[in-house]
Amino acid sequence: MKKSRRSKVESLKVMNDAPWTVDYRLWTLALMMVAISCSQNKKQAELVKYTCPMHPEIIRDKPGKCPICFMDLVKVSAAGDDGSLVLNETQIKLANISTVSVVKKEMEIKTILNGKIVVNEEETEIISSRVQGRIERLFFKEVGQRVMRGEVLYEIYSEQLLTLQQEFLLAQRQVEELKEKRYDAFLISSEKKLLLFGMTKDQIASLAKQRKANSRITFLATATGIISKIDATEGQYVSEGSSLYRIEKLDKVWAEAELYSNETSEIKIGDQVKVEVSGFENRSMIGKIIFLSPEHRQGNQIITLRVQIENPEREFVPGMQANVILSRSGKNAIVLPIDAVVRDGSGSRIWVQLGDGSFKMRMVITGEETSDEIEIAEGVEENENVVVSGAYLLYSELVLKKGLNQHQHI
Repeated sequence: MKKSRRSKVESLKVMNDAPWTVDYRLWTLALMMVAISCSQNKKQAELVKYTCPMHPEIIRDKPGKCPICFMDLVKVSAAGDDGSLVLNETQIKLANISTVSVVKKEMEIKTILNGKIVVNEEETEIISSRVQGRIERLFFKEVGQRVMRGEVLYEIYSEQLLTLQQEFLLAQRQVEELKEKRYDAFLISSEKKLLLFGMTKDQIASLAKQRKANSRITFLATATGIISKIDATEGQYVSEGSSLYRIEKLDKVWAEAELYSNETSEIKIGDQVKVEVSGFENRSMIGKIIFLSPEHRQGNQIITLRVQIENPEREFVPGMQANVILSRSGKNAIVLPIDAVVRDGSGSRIWVQLGDGSFKMRMVITGEETSDEIEIAEGVEENENVVVSGAYLLYSELVLKKGLNQHQHI
């Protein structure tokens, strides 16, 4: 029995040392390496896809032409399991993707209030009759017409003015004929009466030259602006002091807006604010807060804010829509353009460009935001490169490659 066991062991040893056994092992190892290599190549081949630069929804497993625009398909790697994307230079240019290096800065907090341009009540001119009489003619008969200072507004027949003119001509004649200094005082006094009752120095000079009283006297506009109200009609008898026209001067106008009471803590009367008027979006004016309503509007917590702005060209007219922009300095924080943040039902995300050139989506926690910027409280560090334009295109590309639901787990 001992001899037989030794013979079997010696036989196995001889077989293991045989040359053809060594070759068999080498072949087995080579076949295993080839299988692993093929598996890796197959996996890499599965990762390589081709898409159209203009139509990213077109995805193929091999090169070719886009069936829509017939452009050459370009190679693109599929999304990695960690939510990263690798885009070629053509895709980056077409998607207008740009990045910035994140830094902390002082955030400017802006509050935009909707409002409108209204009349500056302090710049309103009421044209009233200086004498009693009958309105013979109105030279401006429609509300909204623009009138310039010195233009003829209306013509009136007034016996009172006719009597004063005759008194002036008599005093003039006495001075010329009697040549006594005491009559000079009468002439000066009668001229002052005509001025007080609305005649101009040019009209008085014309009266002195023609030596004939005029029963109809024209009256001129004393201000430049928009006629907002007409209180008289032709043929109407008016008394001294009767309102005839209301003229709104537009050299300075008001922008009125509404805000909640809790927003007033950051502003006060005299502060400078920006005003943007509809139709003039590329230009903002600096105005001064001149009024804050001391009480809430009935039934709510809204108060009125009034800003005065200069209007030398008279291009802003009452009724135009306007935005009053309140701004204040915020804390130092990481601030990104509002379009850099992608939002959906599961939270807020940004795209970060990694060192290898790929783009990875990352969850962030946001803070204060304005119409242009948003604070990133957590999720990104200084000096990281963040996508600021094209973020939503990257998001769409990821959804296209991974599916609508899988990206939510990233």
